[in-house]
Amino acid sequence: MMTALLTVLLACYLLGGLLPLCTTVPHRQNLLAHGFAAAASVMGIALGLAGLLATAPLSLSLSSNIPHLTCALRLDPLAAFFVLTISLVALPASIYAFGYMEEFSGRISVGVLGSLLNGFLLSMTLVVLADNGFFFLILWEIMSLLSYLLVVTEHEKPGVREAGLFYLIMTHVGTAFIMLTFLIFAREAASFSFEAFRHPARAIPDGVRSMAFFAALIGFGAKAGIVPLHVWLPYAHPAAPSHISGVMSGVMIKTAIYGLIRVYFDFMGGEFPWWWGVTILIAGTVSALLGVMYALMEHDLKGLLAFHSVENIGIILLGIGAGMIFHTYGLQELAALGLLAGLYHTINHATFKALLFFGAGALQFSTHTRNIEEYGGLLRRMPWTGACFLIGAVSIAALPPTNGFVSEWLVFQSLFLSVQLPPLLLKLMLPIAAAMLALTGALALACFAKAFGLSFLAQPRSPQARRAKEVPWSMRAGMGFLAGACVVLGLAPMLVIPLLDRVTALLTGVSISVQVLALDGWVVAPVTVEFSSISTPVLAVLLVGAGGLGVLIARLCGKGLRARYYKTWGCGLNLTPRMEYSAMGFAQPIKQVFETIYQPAVKLEREFLEQSKYFIKHQRFESHIHPMFETYLYEPVVRRLLALADRLRVIQAGSLHVYLSYIFLTLVLLLLWAG
Repeated sequence: MMTALLTVLLACYLLGGLLPLCTTVPHRQNLLAHGFAAAASVMGIALGLAGLLATAPLSLSLSSNIPHLTCALRLDPLAAFFVLTISLVALPASIYAFGYMEEFSGRISVGVLGSLLNGFLLSMTLVVLADNGFFFLILWEIMSLLSYLLVVTEHEKPGVREAGLFYLIMTHVGTAFIMLTFLIFAREAASFSFEAFRHPARAIPDGVRSMAFFAALIGFGAKAGIVPLHVWLPYAHPAAPSHISGVMSGVMIKTAIYGLIRVYFDFMGGEFPWWWGVTILIAGTVSALLGVMYALMEHDLKGLLAFHSVENIGIILLGIGAGMIFHTYGLQELAALGLLAGLYHTINHATFKALLFFGAGALQFSTHTRNIEEYGGLLRRMPWTGACFLIGAVSIAALPPTNGFVSEWLVFQSLFLSVQLPPLLLKLMLPIAAAMLALTGALALACFAKAFGLSFLAQPRSPQARRAKEVPWSMRAGMGFLAGACVVLGLAPMLVIPLLDRVTALLTGVSISVQVLALDGWVVAPVTVEFSSISTPVLAVLLVGAGGLGVLIARLCGKGLRARYYKTWGCGLNLTPRMEYSAMGFAQPIKQVFETIYQPAVKLEREFLEQSKYFIKHQRFESHIHPMFETYLYEPVVRRLLALADRLRVIQAGSLHVYLSYIFLTLVLLLLWAG
């Protein structure tokens, strides 16, 4: 059955990539591209579930004439989980795109964009199924190239081509390090087969293993957006069309998480020194904290969401890092718990982040701006979008009983169980990481109070916001699907944890679902019910009951009273949108608290009337923060590279004879080196 599902999936994506190019009618192109993508996604969901429930992995292989290249696919529980996650976002993205394509009517070829989307989704699916290092790198490059083409869809807009170029450079730097990782494994295994990577012909020396660890961390970390390799995300994700941004932020960066888990837990067999786990833990803590801090300062809604991807990748790494540390000391059940928490947050982040990007796209569709300062009062005009965005905001802020709350709670539990580790340093380090995670959660809550409150509440602050209206049904359906997924993943951990347990059991050797789920699955208790436990269905019932009780009390107390409506008192003045809290004002207190990190700069220009210096004719105010890593890391490196390139320009003589001499000299040197 799995072979049939995979065959249909491949066929649908291929047809979705080719058929839209065979017609010139935009409506037909739209229907073919996104119809086949949706059908393939349904197959992907079924294939992912079948792979998670199967007793043995599915393996397919097709040899080639190219040395070391075998087109091999393998669907084991880890690959199946990521196929399921990718497809779970691809399906609503395809539905959403039906209506969203109106945004590009007459400007961009719907057929080309839909064809690229099918290719992008197919390449991501094949990346997590690849079972050969060479084949994996080819698919990884195709995925990166297609995502670049999608990022520069609106290349005529200022900044989009620069964002695409920046992304392309960063992703190729990452690919170079992934290539180095696989070359290290291939050198010891004498093959590019993943099976040979798992069982190399000779043991890999510790120093070489550490080199592979760092190469994988940098290579996959560049794609995941781990600090300080995150700098491309705030440029590329906002530049892409919103359904592409949702797919990129929701699942493409997760292929890097897949790569890290595959390398560390599968290829290396989970045998690593404690400081590898600590390195991942520190990277996760820094990414989570800095990601949310920079998100708070963003007034571009899609830029804000891009920074939150950095934060959530950090939370995922916290779970994985804790799992690696526990695994080092033989605490397999705790290692499985940390890894399970990281994977649970992976699928949760995929759903609520895609939902929020779709919501941001709906706002841009109706108002033609991404600036939060120009929104306001949109809940009345776009109630469906507002309700879906609220569910996504509550989920990403980890408020109960949504899915973000469950996975972050599990990450907290795995960090607080450090008391079982022998070294005192690690006993202290993991709770400190938990404290940083708590701070991250508080800042995330503030950030989405700002994003939702300033966008959907109060009065419209621009003519575009006043004219806004609800988006087409397909866009609402795509958002509604993901909002439902957020609720289900939060209320039904008893369904999710047994599936994730099949992945972690394969990687850690122990199954913990029976231990983690108590009272027939209605309670999640990582250790015991008495030590720590939670039940999201009960929490949901209590919250709904408390709300209903409040309404009931209000009705009983107000019985017989007549409702009276008055204008809000404004000190005798008429209230206008200019009196509302602005995004800059909302973030100002936090900017002052963390000014050492933000390094804010303020510029105020005033022009006075000629008659008196006490009356201002015109003033201009600018406030911005210094992006730390761009200012102190990337810009100096770029300046030195440009200076070096300027010096090396002398070898560019413009003479064919000189260039032939270079080639001849290089050949002689290579022959001497080979001899």
